[in-house]
Amino acid sequence: MEDLDHGESGAHTDFSGAMSYGDYLRLDPLLACQQPVSEEHDEMLFIVIHQATELWLKLAIHELRATIAGLERDDLQPAFKNLARVSRIQSQLIQSWDILSTLTPADYLKFRDRLGQSSGFQSHQYRMMEFLLGNKRASMLAPHRHREDLHAGLKAALEGPSLYDATVRLLARRGFAISREVLDRDLSTPHRSDPTVLSAWLEIYRDTRRHWDLYQLGEELVDLEDWFQQWRFRHMTTVKRIIGFKRGTGGTAGVGYLRRALDMTFFPELWEVRTELN
Repeated sequence: MEDLDHGESGAHTDFSGAMSYGDYLRLDPLLACQQPVSEEHDEMLFIVIHQATELWLKLAIHELRATIAGLERDDLQPAFKNLARVSRIQSQLIQSWDILSTLTPADYLKFRDRLGQSSGFQSHQYRMMEFLLGNKRASMLAPHRHREDLHAGLKAALEGPSLYDATVRLLARRGFAISREVLDRDLSTPHRSDPTVLSAWLEIYRDTRRHWDLYQLGEELVDLEDWFQQWRFRHMTTVKRIIGFKRGTGGTAGVGYLRRALDMTFFPELWEVRTELN
């Protein structure tokens, strides 16, 4: 795995009795997963982009869970690395829209009807990522009720602490006066802006030298949400470019639904603190 040169290496090794590159990555089943339902050339692009997205989401979820665990045990340095990696994953996901945008409306309409009711709205990994980031809505469990294994995992994430819940609890452990209403709230609902949380961030941002690790955490979270919003925006514009204002294949409002998602925020006080600082 360390030698990424796919050219002539000069070595002729018999891998019949050892694990090869393809064995380790399970390339045979991975590359057999692209099964178009039409004869259209551009459907392969559509499938590969979405499958690659799901792989990146899997890694992002892995990193977010590690971040939450790190915050819960006050181990911030590894958490910073995890968050930085998620932001870089978001960068890759944003660039993938550039590739998908080479799919023209005429190309897509040639196979769109063959997709049935399948839609990115049904991605359980995307929903998991949103729950971990704090966009908690119990109604979003509904598309996954037919899969008990997926539904159970999503329900646990819905009812468990999000990344920002873990952050706010960390602020409380560090001595900031966070209200009991925030700390004891129903975790299956989104966090709403709270003056005690804003006050804590104001103190951190006004004395960054004293609270450097918390200040760094705040900026890592803002960076993460910034990338996420850019991903949402590129999603919306790419969909608009390809299908205009048609309804989505899964029955959503398409561009209208994606546009409303741009108004959602995961870490409200971290954005408000910028206005309040003086």
